[in-house]
Amino acid sequence: MDYYRGRRLRQNCVIRDFCRETKPLGREELIMPYFVVETDDRNYRKEIPSMPGQYQLSLAQLEKMVAKDIENGLMTTLLFGLPTRKDEQATSAWEENGIVQQAVRMLKKLWPDLLVITDVCLCEYMSHGHCGVLSADGAILNDQTLPLLAKTAVSHAQAGADIVAPSDMMDGRVAAIRKALDAAGYINVPIMSYAAKYASSFYGPFRDAAESAPACGDRKSYQMDYGNAREALLEVKADLAEAADMLIVKPAGAYGDIIKLARENTLVPICAYQVSGEYSMIKAAGINGWINEQATMLESLVGMKRAGADSIITYFTSEILAKKLAR
Repeated sequence: MDYYRGRRLRQNCVIRDFCRETKPLGREELIMPYFVVETDDRNYRKEIPSMPGQYQLSLAQLEKMVAKDIENGLMTTLLFGLPTRKDEQATSAWEENGIVQQAVRMLKKLWPDLLVITDVCLCEYMSHGHCGVLSADGAILNDQTLPLLAKTAVSHAQAGADIVAPSDMMDGRVAAIRKALDAAGYINVPIMSYAAKYASSFYGPFRDAAESAPACGDRKSYQMDYGNAREALLEVKADLAEAADMLIVKPAGAYGDIIKLARENTLVPICAYQVSGEYSMIKAAGINGWINEQATMLESLVGMKRAGADSIITYFTSEILAKKLAR
């Protein structure tokens, strides 16, 4: 009797590895996020309580941590800034000597080949914690926000950023940023757009890390409803039409269908962002002995690759590299 015998190809680790469809993680696919703080204290290194193993770092401490990660094989990083001063125009986001701009210059001077991506958003720099300019009655003013985002992106490029990644979800921001970059002479700086970014409960720990929780209301008028998939495709197509070079899906763990949808309908590189809450849930369960943390971590990340992600932003990157878990 002829029938499919799947176990023939599972009988030992050699043949399983040979037949594996989605290959193990490669270090070129992994992006490590860092939170850099504007402070005079060179020794500032504060663990984020809701993200075990992750830290807010001074420039000097960022240098130390990146040096260690590069020694272990780090190739790409994503920077978030925590300024000392916040206002209603996010001035610290786009000033020449802002904290992210300082960090970019330092990293590119020390490691010219390190790929440095900067998060382009205003929430960490706004006194009210929203990603855009706020009206007197609390509404987010989309078009008034675009020039500030464009100025921020240009300031990052001037500092030496290799890629800018707008995460604000304002309509038209990719076009505004592309126009500003080109006008400033940064035609070759790519835009990695957070194209499908959902209003997610999984962001909780990040808001502790970046000190960016909104002081009023929520972000549901500009981030996407988690019940929607077709809308994600509209956002993806809109960003591509505005000249996005790469796309991010955020979060990733509960959004494998969105990663797959983007992969099947576009030809550009797609990045999955395993966000703070996803990281912290795996960490907490591992610390409590409820799961095998390392195995669960790797399974979750390979699942994102299987869905179609070309790269992954994950807070596990440093650990993966240190433990030699990537190719």
